[in-house]
Amino acid sequence: MATVEASESAKRRRTGSMPSLGVDVSYLRRGSVAFRRANLAMFLAGCGIFSILYCTQPVLPDLSHQFALSPVMASLSVSLPTAGMAIAMLVMSSLSEVWGRTRLMIVSLFAAALFQLLLPASPNYTALLILRTLEGIALSGVPSTILAYLAEETDRESYGLAVGLYISGTTIGGMSGRFLVGALTDAFSWRAALLVVGVLAALLGVAFMWLLPPSRHFQPRAFEPRALALSLVARLRDPGLLLLYAAGFLAMGSFITVYNYISFRLVAAPYHLSQTLVGGIFVIYLVGTFSSTWMGRLADRIGRRQTLWMGPALMLAGLAVTLFLPLALVLLGVAIFTFGFFATHSIATSWVGKRALTGKAQASALYFFFYYTGSSVVGATGGFAWSSYHWPGVVAMLSALVVLALGVALLLRRIPPVALATPAASAAA
Repeated sequence: MATVEASESAKRRRTGSMPSLGVDVSYLRRGSVAFRRANLAMFLAGCGIFSILYCTQPVLPDLSHQFALSPVMASLSVSLPTAGMAIAMLVMSSLSEVWGRTRLMIVSLFAAALFQLLLPASPNYTALLILRTLEGIALSGVPSTILAYLAEETDRESYGLAVGLYISGTTIGGMSGRFLVGALTDAFSWRAALLVVGVLAALLGVAFMWLLPPSRHFQPRAFEPRALALSLVARLRDPGLLLLYAAGFLAMGSFITVYNYISFRLVAAPYHLSQTLVGGIFVIYLVGTFSSTWMGRLADRIGRRQTLWMGPALMLAGLAVTLFLPLALVLLGVAIFTFGFFATHSIATSWVGKRALTGKAQASALYFFFYYTGSSVVGATGGFAWSSYHWPGVVAMLSALVVLALGVALLLRRIPPVALATPAASAAA
């Protein structure tokens, strides 16, 4: 497929896809049918990825009870797949440079759906963790590639919106998957709930394959492991990219920790919420659907340097509000925190795709490597804070991390843009 995609791109250059007005219609532009198809495909991919990746999060108390696990051990069902994804993305990003973007994403989605369908048959917790880790590895082919696809195929004015819509899909997938799992666990069992997620993920994979426009600007590289490794290392030499990687690590680590342990807080006194109601907490993800799209547009308009700091500031405010006892205030605090997280993530991901002039898939993979490493490391570490000091301990730990994320965002305002052909393009990076 990589050869086909490259030949299509070469054919366009030979036949001339540039109208007299200087607009290359081979790029996906806001308002076009191809742009809408691509964004619906990306939205569905985000739904599929996150409905699988975090499907065990709302049932952590159930897993803890059934398998006699501590909160830290139960959280491994979330931390291990994200760790597997983080590591595998470094390989998948290089593979996409050779094999092609679209093929890798399609295969990854179907492989993850297959593992999800096997998950309910896990005879013990060890088998469940093995399958969850394999799911994370399979899923890694999508986030490691999707931003490179959008950066290559979408015109500059539409790119921020496209990334924001993809992130919106991740919020819908994260919310609906968790809510569905919580409700089905109450009605049937967690095994039945995970099976339903697998069926839905397979259907989303079919829709993604049908909707996704082919790559028209992808240029395949020869399979040269040393060159690909050196290219990956080169993405670690840009101080701007390094700061964006740090922002992803800190923001995602904090976000997952909040949602890992808020369920333990809400099923205990004084709230005593059911699994269905705890799963319903993830409806708050809809805030992120709005946040990622709106902040993507705002970043396109006034610049990423002027907007990134807003996300961590809101996350910090949300953490403070969750310390109050009334349930309404706890939920409000989580909503503010969620808005701030998705604002941070949407802007940082689109910035990585623009700042990396070459090796875009590898730069995106490194961002997500640190992003999901934060999810695994901080998410698991939060269990010790919960066990020792309960929710105030979790908030204290995360507040320190979010303050660091705010500092990173402010430092990024002082990092000069990379040198590009035009001043407008340079400012975007």
